Amino acid sequence: MGLFGKWSRRDLLKSSGAVAGAIAPLAVASSPVMAQAMPAGSDKDNLFTRIGVRPLINGRGTYTIISGSRSLPEVKQAMFEASHYYVQMDEMMNGIGAELGRLMGAEWGIVTNGAESAICLATIACVAGGDVEKCQALPYIKAKDQVIIPKYSRNPYDLGVRMVGVEIVEVETAEEMRAKISARTAMIYVMSGPEAENGPLSIANLCAIAKEKKIPILVDAAAEEPLNPNIHLAKGATLVCYSGGKCLRGPQSSGILLGDKALCKAAYFQAAPHHAYGRALKCSKEESMGLLAAVRQWYKRDHAGEQRMWRGWMQTIEDQLKSLPSTSFEYLEPEDLSNKATRLRVKWDANVLKITGSELVAKLDAGSPRILIDPGAGQRPDKMASSVVIMPYMMDPGEDRIIADAIHAALTNPGHYDNPVVPAGTPAAIGGTWAVTIQYLRGQGEQKLTLAQAGGTVSGLHQGELYSGKLKGEVHGDQVELRTVMEVPGNPIHWTFTGTVHGNAMSGAANMGEYGPANWTATRL
Repeated sequence: MGLFGKWSRRDLLKSSGAVAGAIAPLAVASSPVMAQAMPAGSDKDNLFTRIGVRPLINGRGTYTIISGSRSLPEVKQAMFEASHYYVQMDEMMNGIGAELGRLMGAEWGIVTNGAESAICLATIACVAGGDVEKCQALPYIKAKDQVIIPKYSRNPYDLGVRMVGVEIVEVETAEEMRAKISARTAMIYVMSGPEAENGPLSIANLCAIAKEKKIPILVDAAAEEPLNPNIHLAKGATLVCYSGGKCLRGPQSSGILLGDKALCKAAYFQAAPHHAYGRALKCSKEESMGLLAAVRQWYKRDHAGEQRMWRGWMQTIEDQLKSLPSTSFEYLEPEDLSNKATRLRVKWDANVLKITGSELVAKLDAGSPRILIDPGAGQRPDKMASSVVIMPYMMDPGEDRIIADAIHAALTNPGHYDNPVVPAGTPAAIGGTWAVTIQYLRGQGEQKLTLAQAGGTVSGLHQGELYSGKLKGEVHGDQVELRTVMEVPGNPIHWTFTGTVHGNAMSGAANMGEYGPANWTATRL
């Protein structure tokens, strides 16, 4: 079923050319319960619009900010059935643990409330094991208080490690890793991906060092397909974690910790329903059984058929657009097991079609139904080579047609767009050192900008309370825009300051991306 329309099995076959086996995991379940639970709303009137929220068609992927994936019918059914029972949670997780191990080719597994939770609980288990005294003393007392991470593998999700209060030890060579492993080392963490497949600190080499030094190693494979035999456990990993709400299409807030039985069980006893350091990481019986249903379905789904179906949807979009002047198309094949689907890049000349990629993305986002795709390329007035990328991974049958029609309509009837207005006048002089006050939604921060100016071009240094970064920007008349990247390990903070210069003072708005809005004022020192 599409977001706002019903599609039959025949419609799906027509639109994708997929084999019948690929249909089963995507079709609507036939049970009376699920039939009654089917959404009855429209794009203008549904349970979300009634609270002021506009749902969207997801042509971008399994991003948490846009609610990940649509759970499978079997998952919805399992969660519904589970909600009707009381169970003893330890007994349930023992049953699930054995079943996850059997299905996924591991000794054991537990359900967590997300892959990030799995990372945190694995870290706790490696720090404290099953020692109840050490568990209760966290985070203040830790015999093992270091986790080693290859520098290339620092990422926003290693927060799950840092939550435990351990020290992160970065390494860049195998020799450095061996030298830094000590009695304080609780675990080695690495994120799976193309960069982790080769070189001296590849996952295989890391696992060999971990085994040599008798240190547990966790592979973060959150967005990957969970193959059986498990490729990471086969290389010698102690533990692997997966997201339940991505390719598995399980509950969005679920995850899996897989591997060594003793460590998995120690991790489980650190989380709710137990009163330990991970108590906040509560996973319900509904999520747990829903995740198990998703894993069972994973090993029944026709993945080759799904790949053909998704590529067919991209072909539908190309066919709809290829007659338009200046258009060309590129199929982007997946590099690894994460987000494994063929994406389509649509390219055109905005001088010809009168709309840039970024303008098209905004138009689709504002449309009805609302459509979200990857950020577009192209900017007025001097970067008119434009493109957008569509990802079929989380689309439903029929949504390829909706997206194709919407892009075609936008490219053939774009409306009018003016070039950005550049403020006239001599650029204000802003060279020097500035004391900056950031007014956050809650609280205030004090920073410093050291600026060098050549005409309308600005460069310099942005010094925060804890982190710093290089700065670039422009001044047009009395209007300023400054862009910086604070070098936070694994998760740099991107800042954009826009504002107005008033002699020795500046003020305006600060954009910190996902971290919300803020206002800023600055005084020249």
